Amino acid sequence: MRNSSIFNKLGIWKGGIQSFIFALGFFALVLSLATISRFYSPSSLINTESLCKSDHSETQGGGGGTESSAANKTIQAVIRKIEEEMRNMKDAPTESAALRYNTFLADILGVLKSAQVPVTQFEMENLERVVHPLAKSSEEAVEPANYFLTEEIRKYVKIKPNRLGKQNFMGANGTFTSIGHACFSMKSDLQEYMDYDVGDICKDDWKLAQKLMVHGCDPLPRRRCFSRAPKLYYKPYPINESLWKLPDDRNVRWSGYRCKNFTCLASNTSRKGFFKCADCFNLTHHEKPRWIQPVALDPRLNTTADFLIPEVLNIKPGEIRIGLDFSAGTGSFAARMREFNVTIVTATINFGAPFSEMIALRGLIPLYLTINQRLPFFDNTLDIIHTTRFLDGWIDYMFLDFVLYDMDRVLRPGGLLWIDSFFCLKHDLRNYLETFKILRYKKHKFVVVPKLDKDDDREVFFSAILEKPPRPF
Repeated sequence: MRNSSIFNKLGIWKGGIQSFIFALGFFALVLSLATISRFYSPSSLINTESLCKSDHSETQGGGGGTESSAANKTIQAVIRKIEEEMRNMKDAPTESAALRYNTFLADILGVLKSAQVPVTQFEMENLERVVHPLAKSSEEAVEPANYFLTEEIRKYVKIKPNRLGKQNFMGANGTFTSIGHACFSMKSDLQEYMDYDVGDICKDDWKLAQKLMVHGCDPLPRRRCFSRAPKLYYKPYPINESLWKLPDDRNVRWSGYRCKNFTCLASNTSRKGFFKCADCFNLTHHEKPRWIQPVALDPRLNTTADFLIPEVLNIKPGEIRIGLDFSAGTGSFAARMREFNVTIVTATINFGAPFSEMIALRGLIPLYLTINQRLPFFDNTLDIIHTTRFLDGWIDYMFLDFVLYDMDRVLRPGGLLWIDSFFCLKHDLRNYLETFKILRYKKHKFVVVPKLDKDDDREVFFSAILEKPPRPF
């Protein structure tokens, strides 16, 4: 009986050793196959040209050769450990063999973990969860949608992977819709703005939308509801009439304005709720003479802060064709420039009156844009930029720096920057002029005149026509 027990234990011990050796052999086979599939994919075995290029890059000391060498060293270290452990297991007792077996597996596991390579770009593109391409890892990619509670905001902000699982024509593997950074600090207002029924009529909340834009929540998210229109929309006037004629009142939604028609706005007899452009709806008496006839002359100096369009265009005869007017107005500058065959886009928002609608009904192009946003034009594309009643003495010096550099970006070499009636306090004038001098533009026209509506002689206007230099870097 005793001998039978010994033989039984010996058989169990031998069976354990055989199982262990079989497991090690199977493990080594799987590791070899994984290594071969990692470094020799089917496409690389078929495409001999790419294989030759890969071999050539490895001989040149490229990154692929370094990675392959490191992996081979790791595999050789694993093989040596397996062979050494097989020799030691022959003479080891049963109890110590089990302990060494666990320790050995843990050691091998640690070596294999150290040999893990980073995920390739191809593997990243095929992940189910699309990560922003600028994120270093999926853990560092913050999902903005999780910050909001309204479902429409979450759906809009969430990254949308491409349906085909490949990069689109823009080189991105998904669509990354954007909102302004201040939207996160105006969470309740944005959620109110995005609280609607999909496919229904939007609320009449343009003032809320403009409030968000002015305070930095710009761009706003798109919405899946139909914008409200005037109840009785009448076709616009023909282009030969619309430039200098007040539009039809039925073509504007008057909610949120103190005046409820264009006649009220043009009369300037009521407190209308805006101040930057109190007379700009008066097309016949106030707007039509501007930039064509000298107005607001200083009786002491016989000078004005207004330059005339023909004088400015004669600086670059035939070269001024397209441009931007960044002003608080009704598009009169664009209307005048159109008469000189110059196309002007007018950027403005509705400061207490329907400026955008007025510009469009006159047959001109309104760009609904705040001063906070980067200009939506490509580099070196515009012939002229005109600004009045927008860049004034309220603006911070550093912010003005950013605005001017952005204007410089979109102006072509030789383009004109027309600073029209920049208002500021007299003691701030030098600081503002130094900011403009940073651009190093050629000065064609420049004038400083006192502001005449007050007697304290503390405020001035200055105007300038400046030309962007070539800068052939």
